[in-house]
Amino acid sequence: YGIRNIMTDTIAVQLDQVTKRFGDFTAVDAISLSIREGEFFSLLGPSGCGKTTTLRMIAGFELPSEGEIFLHGSPVGQLAPFKRNVNTVFQNYALFPHLTVEQNIAFGLEMKKMAKDEIQRRVKNSLYMVRLPNISKRKPNQLSGGQRQRVALARALVNRPQVLLLDEPLGALDLKLRKAMQLELKELQQQLGITFIFVTHDQEEALVMSDRIGVLNEGHLLQVGTPRAIYEQPANRFVADFIGETNFLNGRILHNQDGLATVTIADSLTMQAFCPDPVEPDQKVTLTIRPEKIHLHPTPNGVEPVHNETAFPGRILHAVFLGTDTRFSVELAKGAVVEVRHQNAQMAEDSFAVGQPVTVSWPAHSAKILTS
Repeated sequence: YGIRNIMTDTIAVQLDQVTKRFGDFTAVDAISLSIREGEFFSLLGPSGCGKTTTLRMIAGFELPSEGEIFLHGSPVGQLAPFKRNVNTVFQNYALFPHLTVEQNIAFGLEMKKMAKDEIQRRVKNSLYMVRLPNISKRKPNQLSGGQRQRVALARALVNRPQVLLLDEPLGALDLKLRKAMQLELKELQQQLGITFIFVTHDQEEALVMSDRIGVLNEGHLLQVGTPRAIYEQPANRFVADFIGETNFLNGRILHNQDGLATVTIADSLTMQAFCPDPVEPDQKVTLTIRPEKIHLHPTPNGVEPVHNETAFPGRILHAVFLGTDTRFSVELAKGAVVEVRHQNAQMAEDSFAVGQPVTVSWPAHSAKILTS
C-alpha cells in the first residue's frame, strides 16, 4: 500500500434498492447507496435498525431478498464471501485462540496457497502497519483488548481488500482506549486509501471518524451526508434526536419566505427558523435548535436581538455542572422549556443561578423547521 489519502469519485460500493427479509420481518427496506473509493463511510443507527445486516450483505454473509450490490461496478449480490474482494473485522475479533498472532494473520493467505516467503513479508508489513511489530509470537490471550483489535485489523488488511468492513470493532474497548483507537483507525484508513465501511450505534464515534454517514432506522436509510451536514441540517426528527442533543419545540407556520419561516411556539412566542422544505401557513411543524447554539444573557440587562436573531425572556429551572460546560434548563413563556449548554470558560462562576430571570437568544438560521 502507498500513502494515498485520496478519496476519488469512483464508486467502490453501490447498493441498488437492496431489501432483506427474514420471514415476515423486513430488516433492510429498499436501500440505495453509493460509497466512493477511499471513503470512510459509517452506517449509524440504534440496535436493530438494519446496519449490521446491510454490512453482512456487502460481505456476502447474507444474500439480498431483492436488489443488487455492486463492487467497483460488478454485481456481487449472489456471490459467496470468498469471491468478493472485501474483508470484515468483527466486534469480537474472531481470532483463533490456539494460534499465535502471526499464524492468525497468515491463516487466510495460507488458505490461498500463497508462497511462504510472500506470506512472511505480508504478515510483517501488516504488523508494522498496525504498530505491533514485536508481538508476532504471542497468542490472543496474552494481548490487551486494543492489541487484539489491531491484530484483527492486520489479519483483514493482509489480504489487501478493496473494501474493509468493520462491525462495531471498538465496542469491547474501554472509553479512553476507544477514543484513541478512533483516531488511529481514521489515520490508518487515510494512509492506506482503502474504502472503510464502519458500523456503529455511537453517534460521536461516527462524527469523529467518517467522511460521510448514513443514518438508518427500522431498515430505512433516512439521511446520508457529511458529519457536519447530518448534525447541522438533520433531515427529520429522528436524525436530529439521534445525533447529539437538541431541543424540539412544537409550532405553527405563519409564513415562509426565501427559506426562512416565521413560526409561533406555544401560541405566544414568534420566531424565525431555517426552512428548506415547502410549508403552508397554519401547518404544524417541529422546530429544532441545538443547546450550544443558544446564548444566555443576564436580565434585567437583557439583550437587544441583532438582525435575524431571536430573543426571549425566561427563567432558569435547573443547572447541571458538566466540567467544560454547564447545562441549563430555561423556561420560556407558557411552559416551553429549552436546554442550553454554556461553556464555563465564557462565564464567571455563579453568574447564572436557579430561579434567575434571563434572556435566551439564537441566530435564526441556527434553528431548523422539521416537517417529518
